[in-house]
Amino acid sequence: MTRSLAWEDAALVAVDQCALPHEYRLLHLRTVDEVIDAINRLAIRGAPAIGVAGALAVAISAAQHTRNGQCDELAVRADARRIADARPTAVNLTWAVRRVAERIPQGAGAVLDEALVILAEDERLNLAVSEHTADLVLRLCGHRPLRLVTHCNTGRLATVARGTALGAIGLLAEAGHVEEVLFGETRPLLQGARLTAWELAEANIPHRLCVDSALPAALAAGMADCVLVGADRVCANGDVANKIGTYSLALAAHQAGVPFIVAAPMSTVDETLADGSAIVIEQREPDEVTTLAGVTIAPAGTRVFNPAFDVTPAELVTAVVTENGTYRPVGARREVAS
Repeated sequence: MTRSLAWEDAALVAVDQCALPHEYRLLHLRTVDEVIDAINRLAIRGAPAIGVAGALAVAISAAQHTRNGQCDELAVRADARRIADARPTAVNLTWAVRRVAERIPQGAGAVLDEALVILAEDERLNLAVSEHTADLVLRLCGHRPLRLVTHCNTGRLATVARGTALGAIGLLAEAGHVEEVLFGETRPLLQGARLTAWELAEANIPHRLCVDSALPAALAAGMADCVLVGADRVCANGDVANKIGTYSLALAAHQAGVPFIVAAPMSTVDETLADGSAIVIEQREPDEVTTLAGVTIAPAGTRVFNPAFDVTPAELVTAVVTENGTYRPVGARREVAS
């Protein structure tokens, strides 16, 4: 399957990201609970991807709560709330669920039609995000082989097909402008080590993996020309929520004078939040830290702080790039031409 998500035979078909890189396996999800479980355990992950999955889950609910042509709106809206609450930090999920929920009074067919529009849009819009981001990188860093840093996974697995920050890296590589990509292993569930490494190898892009805490050291040592990351929520002032470890990476980029660029579709921008202080940060289960491959590695009773995301202040962000082009956050540390 060329897409990470598809709609086939009344089911959401998704690449099981928990199985990679050892096994490429497809999930066929036919109930709301199955979709919610896949999102919760990160079998489906990436802000754009969970938005699309959430929209299709509402369509599944609408179909299953329709009898004799009548849709039980209350039941579908109750499911929609459960879907939207599956992961609280990424605004794309709530955005997509609300968008399709507006079609509930028109029936299950209308809900599905809107969800399929969102699915098709995601590929097209994220290609535009990638193109604008790649253009900005070349404007800031020059047309030459570049040493790029990224964090977490922002490729086709995190979207329907194209990717955002990693999509831009792919375009730069195709044009001969990538010397190497350096990236961290990324908590939770080592998504960089498992998923980003898999995608970069698949695309034959030179890359090196390091522990997350080594990325700031690499920037300080002058090993990077630009940092490219995605986002799960962008506030009105330009504050950015992204995978845990992004904030320290942004601080290091600021200190090193390296551009720090966020690539994300407009569905990730939440203009209802003035700044990042209001973002709800998802807390993951302790055993993701206290165990490794099923083996307990921390002493019994060890308490755990395991946030899935952190917030990077706008002043550390060079630019947020969407399908509409470059957005300059208020108080950004560099002037970026639109």
